[in-house]
Amino acid sequence: MKKVQFNHRFLPYLFIAPQIIIVVIFFLWPSAMAVYYSFQMQDAFGVSMQFVGIDNYRDIFANMEYFHTCVFTLLFSVAVTLFSLSIGLFLAYKVNTILRAKSVYRTLFMWPYALAPAIVGLIASFLFNESHGDLYAFLNQLGWQFDPKSDPFDAQAMLIFVASWKQISVNFIFFLSGLQGIPRGVIEASKIDCQSAIRRFWTITFPLLSPTTFFLLITNITYAFFETFGLIDTTTRGTPMGETKTLAYKIYQDGFLGADIGGSSAQSVILMLFVLALTVFQFKYLEKKVHY
Repeated sequence: MKKVQFNHRFLPYLFIAPQIIIVVIFFLWPSAMAVYYSFQMQDAFGVSMQFVGIDNYRDIFANMEYFHTCVFTLLFSVAVTLFSLSIGLFLAYKVNTILRAKSVYRTLFMWPYALAPAIVGLIASFLFNESHGDLYAFLNQLGWQFDPKSDPFDAQAMLIFVASWKQISVNFIFFLSGLQGIPRGVIEASKIDCQSAIRRFWTITFPLLSPTTFFLLITNITYAFFETFGLIDTTTRGTPMGETKTLAYKIYQDGFLGADIGGSSAQSVILMLFVLALTVFQFKYLEKKVHY
């Protein structure tokens, strides 16, 4: 096989220049500015700026509202990841066993993936509306005094349900591709060695899906942390009593609505460090259990 060589020493860097420019403009530069502004205090109009050191960080950790936001963000991320992964895997496994019309079911389950989170939030606001929402009426008929406008638990449950429904389609697509990529000989041999379908799944099929599961775990956590912003903004907007705000949405409220540039920048830095630590933990410890 002939080895490809570049005659011009700067040509390889020219090829990767667009990607480097995108990373610098949309990640490195905003991150550097967030770190810079986190040590500053600005007025509401952005005219004057004063260096305050770590006062912004001190105010954040002394605020109980920020602590409650952190707790909700973690619980929300865990719940959405758990529900969407488990339901997506279940649907993919069932569709993979269907012999006829498999493409029809695959297409139907993939449709929610085309919807933006903001659109999903608008649909949810109609379905859970107290005057004409079908799901609102259904839950109340079951005996659940469902009221997401005044009850924090109901609002959180609604967000988890809608956010999980939006993400199921993505997990379904990848899990179905992973199941179809398992060699048929392995599946047939497992049927001979083990008669229990449940045991075959957990001992043979699921371990072979570990690369897909690891990838989707990271994707779903990222989705719950950042991509549900539009969903929250079109449904609860952090209400009631601020119990449905994630860390990303609180940054938006404090920075853009509250004009607290320094405090919101400090929150951005904390969130960035937390996500970085979580990513390192996932790749250092969880990836060891992945069998490629």
